[in-house]
Amino acid sequence: MADDLDRDKVAKAYARWAPVYDLVFGQVFERGRKAAIAAVEATGGGRILEVGVGTGISLPDYRRTNRLFGVDISEPMLRKAQERVVAQRLDNVEVLSVMDATKLAFPDGWFDVVVAQYVITAVPDPEGTLDEFLRVVKPGGEIILVNHIGAETGPRKIFEAAFAPLARKLGWRPEFPWQRLRTWVDRAAGVHFIERRPMPPLGHFSLIRFGKALAPPQMQAAQ
Repeated sequence: MADDLDRDKVAKAYARWAPVYDLVFGQVFERGRKAAIAAVEATGGGRILEVGVGTGISLPDYRRTNRLFGVDISEPMLRKAQERVVAQRLDNVEVLSVMDATKLAFPDGWFDVVVAQYVITAVPDPEGTLDEFLRVVKPGGEIILVNHIGAETGPRKIFEAAFAPLARKLGWRPEFPWQRLRTWVDRAAGVHFIERRPMPPLGHFSLIRFGKALAPPQMQAAQ
């Protein structure tokens, strides 16, 4: 279900954010980032794909035993991430690449975990993006999101609707409803909901986890 966010406009918006992203959003999003990484580590880690890796602000916080792959639509953001990898000698970062989240250049079932922080409301096709996450995560693996979820009622819902046109120019949609994720789970094959946990500030963000079903025994034997 694509909507009125445009891929090129989003890329240009985040190119503008690149020089100041850590300063503007680093502290605001820190609790959510750390919660997502803790959730990744609780799975046992392994080969991790971070979609929307941006400036790589999360990369130093993963255990060095993980193998990290980062993709983003914004080349200027990724240049910042590469500088961070070099400066902090993050030798567990294997790939940093410009990539469309709906067309990931990785094999099926390649990753133990796919993590996307503050991404799903900033892509033109959230459901298509989630489909691609599900494709590249292995059976038994997890998809871990941290994301703003739009209000269902009240003044915040009114504000988000009014703010939406400006927010799209900044590269995201503020009125993203929880029902879109529930509908995706209901129609996607082989995925189940694990948890939704409110995150600061003010619970407007959520840590969300989905699990990919294990392959049936006959398919496991064939593998």
